[in-house]
Amino acid sequence: MAPLLPSAVHAAAPQVRTQAPGFYRMMLGDFEVTALSDGTVPQTVAEVATRTTPDRVEELLSRDHLQDPVELSINAFLINTGTALVLVDTGVGGFFGPDVGGKLQQSLRAAGYQPEQIDLVLLTHIHSDHSGGLMSATRRAFPNAILQVHAREAAFWLGRDPRPKGTVDPKYFEEAKAMVEPYGVAGKLKTFGDGDSLVPGIRAVATPGHTPGHSVYVVESRGQRLALWGDLMHFGSVQLREPSVTVAYDVDERAAAAQRARAFTEAAKRGDLLGFAHMPFPGLGRLASEWRGYRWIPVNYSSGQRWQPAKVSAD
Repeated sequence: MAPLLPSAVHAAAPQVRTQAPGFYRMMLGDFEVTALSDGTVPQTVAEVATRTTPDRVEELLSRDHLQDPVELSINAFLINTGTALVLVDTGVGGFFGPDVGGKLQQSLRAAGYQPEQIDLVLLTHIHSDHSGGLMSATRRAFPNAILQVHAREAAFWLGRDPRPKGTVDPKYFEEAKAMVEPYGVAGKLKTFGDGDSLVPGIRAVATPGHTPGHSVYVVESRGQRLALWGDLMHFGSVQLREPSVTVAYDVDERAAAAQRARAFTEAAKRGDLLGFAHMPFPGLGRLASEWRGYRWIPVNYSSGQRWQPAKVSAD
């Protein structure tokens, strides 16, 4: 038989070993929503999950063919309302070191936008994996944007809240000031209260627990609704099945668990579209109730094409 390969053997093409910049776009009524990937961060779930045991965590992870450490997505969301360009969370920036997160600017540009175009940055809370992308070295990464955060969140992390800080690592306060205060110095920092409307179609819902001013953002257009949940959940494989499991980063773990239980119940009943900061990218989907816990239903992938009103066959 003639050989199936050419006589001269060429070296294989080198492996690339990197992902493409991460963005996923969808329409919500008249609003364009773009999920942006800041990359991932490895987390040893058994070490940070509380109100559970390492053995139980290992068992729950194994059901989804996962094992510690788990590579968690870091997601942000960009909403173009047609009159405002709003970014919800900014990723970790350089706080976790090289090759761990820090991809938000790359993803933003790949999605067709520039940081100078952002009108408003909303933080679900001021933990560094949500606020770390606010600064680029000594410059504001979004120079024309107003930064808004819940008043209780700003007071707690910027040192104006006299309440005891408990066992919160002091480094988180230093990181918060480094990221947020430059916007205040520039006159670009504003705070809001419970239930405030921030721009037409986007309002804040206070969900304190994970942090004192943790907030969910509800985005609505033409009867369609998206709730951007931030850190109401960290580890889907564990907390979807056992919402009572908390994490070491919760400032008030009892309140955090109560917020999650209430939000899960309401979202599953309503069928809300949800955006999570740490579910696998793009972090968009819905919850369905099961006999114990909840099931995650990721959004069906869309190419974004506008199909003509004719029968389309997949044959």
